[in-house]
Amino acid sequence: MSGKRLTIRTDGACRGNPGPSGIGVFMRVDGENAPREFYAYIGETTNNVAEYKALLLGLDEAEKLGAASVTVLADSELLVKQINGQYKVKSEGLRPLFLDASRRLRSFPSARVTHVPREENRDADRLANKAIDEYDRGR
Repeated sequence: MSGKRLTIRTDGACRGNPGPSGIGVFMRVDGENAPREFYAYIGETTNNVAEYKALLLGLDEAEKLGAASVTVLADSELLVKQINGQYKVKSEGLRPLFLDASRRLRSFPSARVTHVPREENRDADRLANKAIDEYDRGR
């Protein structure tokens, strides 16, 4: 398999649910020492929408790099179990995000999404909260 191998940690953060929300992506590219960090403020939404939007941001960046192998680590059990087909997507608000993420994951030669405990996802959480903090300071 040619192409880059990525490990992507994603997280969404909300202050309230729904509430002001941010997303964070902490990415390691095999062969590179420095991790790549991405984050964005996404307005008021639910925590589950923020989790999906963080995943989509990570997939955006993976596509830009032409990744051949993507491993996504997320602490949202709902997102991981929906993506892996263990839970149905009952929320109409999540369905388009789920369909987009599923389609895009299938476009990589190798992709998997794995649940990790929150304490193992601190870097992505830090970035998601940084997005909210920076937005708050700019108001």
